[in-house]
Amino acid sequence: MIEKTKNIECATFGGGCFWCLEAVFQRVRGVDAVFSAYAGGHVINPTYEQVCSGKTGHAEIVEIYFDSEILSYRDLLEIFFVIHDPTTLNSQDNDYGTQYRSIIFTHSVSQKDSARAIVEELNQKRIYQGPVVTEICPCPEIYRAEDYHQNYFSSHPEQGYCRAVIAPKLEKFRSKFKALTISSID
Repeated sequence: MIEKTKNIECATFGGGCFWCLEAVFQRVRGVDAVFSAYAGGHVINPTYEQVCSGKTGHAEIVEIYFDSEILSYRDLLEIFFVIHDPTTLNSQDNDYGTQYRSIIFTHSVSQKDSARAIVEELNQKRIYQGPVVTEICPCPEIYRAEDYHQNYFSSHPEQGYCRAVIAPKLEKFRSKFKALTISSID
């Protein structure tokens, strides 16, 4: 459980497979905990199989608990927009379906304003070849993913998906955000 202090805040992002996001955000200085979860759909307590069907409306997401005295929400947003493609609708890499959509669930007006501002900046600067299609919505009920999804990369670093998809995202994160990277937790 997360220790309740005045500096701990929550950020909630979806950008493809939650294993990828979890692996990166677990390695960010100032992040206390990351949980793979589901949110944004109409099924209560969905299972992984239900979410994978694409019929629940849920996205695979991560809940990130961070110390706002060490790390800003803006820092997390910048990492988020580097480690996934926010211009593809309902897909990331080889993962297709609404469960893999790019989405930011906000927990406050300040988070909503920050998310909208960075999307506007990215579009104005034409950082990507296409427009950013990331949804920005108030955070709904979150359902934690099954235990076997938690700490997936750390538990299965040699698994094919981990080596082919997650490891390159980690390398990209480490190369672009050296100052925010903690020592390996593996």
